[in-house]
Amino acid sequence: MIQEFKDGGGMMWFLLACAVAGIALTIERAFTLTFRLRLNVKKFVQELMETIGKNGVKAGIDLCNNTRSPAARVLAAALEKSDQGKTSMEDAIVRSGATELAFLDRGMALIAGLTTVAPFFGFLGTVTGMIGAFKAVAAVGEVEATVVASGIAEALITTKWGLMVAAPLAIVHILFQGRVNSYLRDMETASSELLDFLVAKGMCGQEK
Repeated sequence: MIQEFKDGGGMMWFLLACAVAGIALTIERAFTLTFRLRLNVKKFVQELMETIGKNGVKAGIDLCNNTRSPAARVLAAALEKSDQGKTSMEDAIVRSGATELAFLDRGMALIAGLTTVAPFFGFLGTVTGMIGAFKAVAAVGEVEATVVASGIAEALITTKWGLMVAAPLAIVHILFQGRVNSYLRDMETASSELLDFLVAKGMCGQEK
């Protein structure tokens, strides 16, 4: 692999940077999405509504504050505005949801960018390799396998590694984005259920 890295020429350093950045982002996102999104939102909102029904909105806020989860923070923001009516609660959900979405999407755009940039570096290496091969031919005045071999090797190696870096990152991005989108849908559903519950119980616009 080390010899292949050397044979790939200067573009291999750019591909190595893409690979290192991709691995670091993958590890960070995997850790974050695994531990921060482990809460079952559907079960939590049911528990939250039962708590509010028995002990009031203040107890519901305490439950949310004691639960480390983006969904819990969004629902807590809504409950904090319950005494100001449904519209204020919806505004609080939107604002808090935007903040949590920014956190969940952190690094995702860069992963997507690496899946695009890595093949470009690979193809650029292909071009530089072929240019080197043709320059070698021009220098000796004839086409021989030994003359063009290094240039062609560089072209193929960089193409190979560009695709090898991009393909796993594309899969990672699809999986992570699907996980985030699924969680956001659950969070939106939970917010709607909580609002409907509070309206039905006449708890909107009332003091905590």
